[in-house]
Amino acid sequence: MDAFISRKKRKLSVSSQSPLNSNTVDLIEDLSVPDDESTVFKLALLSSLHPEVDQQVLLEMLLESDGDVEKASSSLSIVDTTTSLPIPKKPSATVGYQSSLSRFISIENSTKRVKSLSRKGKTLHLYSPQDVAAHTSCSIIHNFLPAEEANTLLEELLKEAPTFERMSFKLFDNVVISPHTACFYVESLEEQRAQKTEYLYNGALLTDVRQLTPQMRKVSPKVQNAVNSEVATRIRTQYPNGQKLMYQSSDTWKPNAAFVNCYNGGGESVGYHSDQLTYLGPRAVIGSISLGVAREFRVRKIVVQESDSKEKSKESSDAEGQIAIHLPHNSLLIMHAEMQETWKHSIAPVRAVDPHPISGNRRINITYRDYKASLHPKFTPKCKCGVPTVLRVVQRKKENLGRYFWMCHAGNVPGKEGCTYFEWAEFEDDGNPTWHDKIKNEADISDPKTGKEIS
Repeated sequence: MDAFISRKKRKLSVSSQSPLNSNTVDLIEDLSVPDDESTVFKLALLSSLHPEVDQQVLLEMLLESDGDVEKASSSLSIVDTTTSLPIPKKPSATVGYQSSLSRFISIENSTKRVKSLSRKGKTLHLYSPQDVAAHTSCSIIHNFLPAEEANTLLEELLKEAPTFERMSFKLFDNVVISPHTACFYVESLEEQRAQKTEYLYNGALLTDVRQLTPQMRKVSPKVQNAVNSEVATRIRTQYPNGQKLMYQSSDTWKPNAAFVNCYNGGGESVGYHSDQLTYLGPRAVIGSISLGVAREFRVRKIVVQESDSKEKSKESSDAEGQIAIHLPHNSLLIMHAEMQETWKHSIAPVRAVDPHPISGNRRINITYRDYKASLHPKFTPKCKCGVPTVLRVVQRKKENLGRYFWMCHAGNVPGKEGCTYFEWAEFEDDGNPTWHDKIKNEADISDPKTGKEIS
């Protein structure tokens, strides 16, 4: 299995070996094959028993069964007789797709807790929606939009992309320039003005804020419906007792802002990070559309430090292993409520990409977000520097794990020094700040989408 999931090259030449013909099947009474027998032989034997199944699927099952032909054959038979799922007969020609290994798990075992497959020093590659949902805090929808609509959206944003900017910020006293370009979009002129004058990112104001393009505005309701549906499914099927998480909002997720990123060629990337929660609040949900070139969205679980020891157990090290989610053109990735607190994500640089017929070597990514009116900078704490603070969460220290706090981030701006301001953040069960009821009663707060007071 490790050989498959870590994508190490195997020197297989199935075509050079003639598979056993159908007449041979009648002569096979014992499928016990010695462990030292070649993979090619085992694959040929399995192919003779299941001639209708694609060779790649057979190889997947053989690897999943640790080379046990009898076990692999039994699993394939279970799928054939107990489910209505068709077994692929031809490999998909689309970049970024693969049959899900979960389809070969017998029904009686399907309710068991999924075992983590990540390993230290290896990358687990996931393609199917079932595998993504089972092994990460994400969901993925392939072919999200009608093909023509997705292409129109891509073409529209490709015209915008040449004027996108590279953001700069300070990291450990070094000025860092973003390895890709981006731009921020909001719905109205009023929000555009507010974002340019009131909201801070990495301690500074944004200089380029735009209104949603016509196609982005058209797609937004579809993203909203799909994300809310996926969130409801995850709560029902993945969370304890089918209940939402502590601090997760019970309100409908409504996207009212979006960062659009452009990755021009395989060399452009973004390192491991968690998205800023300052204006989204705890347990934030983000919907992300990928257009153009297919890239790998890599995630890594944050492992809690059990002690002061720098030594990590094998289990902890394995849990931090990379997982690559493949994002083809016209896919929607949902980062669920636990994602920003317990995982980090990145777009890794690659040596080469498969060019897209419309975008060439470029990938466009739209990350739709739900900005909370109650977390407008006029309500959040201000540090000694006199600027609104940034919201963060304890991710590794066991004693305060999951606690949110406000701190200064003026020091993130090149040429500026921050202060030592720190304050624990307090939230209600639904993720609203404790001042929410007060400002709601004083009618100080309105919905950024409608301008109406929050009831």
